[in-house]
Amino acid sequence: MVFASADVGFKQDVPEQQNAFLEDPVMASILERYLPREMLDEISPDLINISEWANNEGAALLDRMEQDQPRLRQYDSWCRRVDELLVTEAWNKQKAVAAREGVVAIAYERKYGQHSRIYQMAKLMLWSHGAGLYQCPIAMTDGCARVIELLGTQEMKDKVYSRLTSRDPSRFFTSGQWMTERPGGSDVGRTETQAVWNEDLKSWSVSGFKWFSSATDADVTMLLARTHDPTAPGTMRDGSKGLSLYLARVRDDQGKLNGVRIHRLKDKVGTKALPTAELELDGMIAQQVGRTHRGVKNISAILNITRIYCGMNCTSSMQRFVLMVKEYARRREVFGALLKDQPLHLATLANMELQYRATAQFTFFCVAMLGRIEALGETSPEVQNDASLLRLFTPILKVWSAKNAFAMSQEAMEAFGGQGYMEETGIGRAMRDVLVNTIWEGTSNVLSLDVLRVMAETKGQAMQLYSDTVRNILQPLQGSQWDQSIKSLERSLVLIATRFTAYATKSGLAVLEASARGLTFAMADVIAGALLCQHAAWSAAKAKASPSDAIAVTAANVDRISAKRWCENLDQRVDYQIQSLGKDERLEQDRQMLFGLADARSASSKPTTASFKFGEAKM
Repeated sequence: MVFASADVGFKQDVPEQQNAFLEDPVMASILERYLPREMLDEISPDLINISEWANNEGAALLDRMEQDQPRLRQYDSWCRRVDELLVTEAWNKQKAVAAREGVVAIAYERKYGQHSRIYQMAKLMLWSHGAGLYQCPIAMTDGCARVIELLGTQEMKDKVYSRLTSRDPSRFFTSGQWMTERPGGSDVGRTETQAVWNEDLKSWSVSGFKWFSSATDADVTMLLARTHDPTAPGTMRDGSKGLSLYLARVRDDQGKLNGVRIHRLKDKVGTKALPTAELELDGMIAQQVGRTHRGVKNISAILNITRIYCGMNCTSSMQRFVLMVKEYARRREVFGALLKDQPLHLATLANMELQYRATAQFTFFCVAMLGRIEALGETSPEVQNDASLLRLFTPILKVWSAKNAFAMSQEAMEAFGGQGYMEETGIGRAMRDVLVNTIWEGTSNVLSLDVLRVMAETKGQAMQLYSDTVRNILQPLQGSQWDQSIKSLERSLVLIATRFTAYATKSGLAVLEASARGLTFAMADVIAGALLCQHAAWSAAKAKASPSDAIAVTAANVDRISAKRWCENLDQRVDYQIQSLGKDERLEQDRQMLFGLADARSASSKPTTASFKFGEAKM
């Protein structure tokens, strides 16, 4: 054995970036099941190309975006307030690529009818590997386009919608979504921003302070504001019922900010290439979208889309993590064997693969539903339940996929050992960036309570619709091989429904809220299990039709293993999820554990320690 040096000795075979569309059988089979054959053949070259772009030019752009993060130049050399947002050219290049590739346009051109959304989201999933955080402004752009399509005036459609959905980089607009304020993040009912009618300009003048405004470099933005009665300025409604939705240009044609002052850029844990700011609005000229005082209702179309984007972003991240760790396991040898042949490592990677498969199924299920609604219209008999179901599923998908994607990022880092902890591999950046999905558009608790809100608003009909949907998916499954999986899923449905109905009362509300997160995760696990079984049955039929096709036969076997493993003891997991956190006696115990001692101390006259505020350092 020779002495090792910097140039002599062992060098690890470096894992290669793969074309995700060609190498990931999960995505390919889902698209094959959902899309007509001729359509899939037609769009496949585009999906291959965008994945190649992500591995090459996109990867280089991501590195430059991370190295040269946004900066704010508030004053020029003559002490004039300019609020100039400085972003790297790589960030601007992403905007041009998004337009050219039709990342938003595909959905609204509707060349493929109800399948257009699936094509768009599949491309988005692959594009995200190289676009990274630029998916955030694209999500808000997509949501803004949908709201204008549904509620906008003809002028809005001509001047804004046409540019939000353009493939021409010189015309393409992106949109922000400025909802969050200091009094409340998800509690928009505490919004302090106000809109006053300007009779001279025939528009609304909006003033306030937006605490968390992503995509600060956007061309337009949608925002909520408390509306003054035009006939009696100063008269407003309290709470969320006083809010209306507004559309505004961020800058005028000369590039001057439209009543916007950039207070500061946020210093975030991740998503550092994305310019997020605190904004002061002072007389921002805006147009109202939809009816007055219907702001929260009118933004629902945005939320459906941005939550699905969250789910797709998480699915995309999980796809990349799974491909990376499998590629490394094929190349890394320790203790005399490749990682892929070591039982414990194999079991770890199999759990990651299974979670990715389940997430991908649920995500594309929601995407397909969105595509049907958009192409056929909510009043169409073919989609009569889809709108209600999507309203229920989008918060479930968002919270569940976000939690699982972040957990998988940690597993991916660990699968690479010490090298995974190095910034150069990009896993650390991916972990920080994927974490934002647990925060943006609502935390796990906020989204779980939103699921209960949907149940309450529909007087329990949403729960019945959920159960019917799962059972309709399972109904065509035949053969004894599915008996145990179906029984486990059926028992899980009963447990979920029983839990909800038992505590859906005024006296049981506290217990129901305490178990909301477990209930939400259980509902996601069950619908994912049903979809995995459905896909496995489709895969088996395909293999049966071509018994000599070894790839189809192998794929059917893998799909069957995945579905049955997911459903194995699922009812026991569901029982634990929904029971463990919601018990009458546990609520008081929780209070005592967390605040009992502090309350007792505060009741005494002598403070025990000096206090300090979060974010303040004391010498």
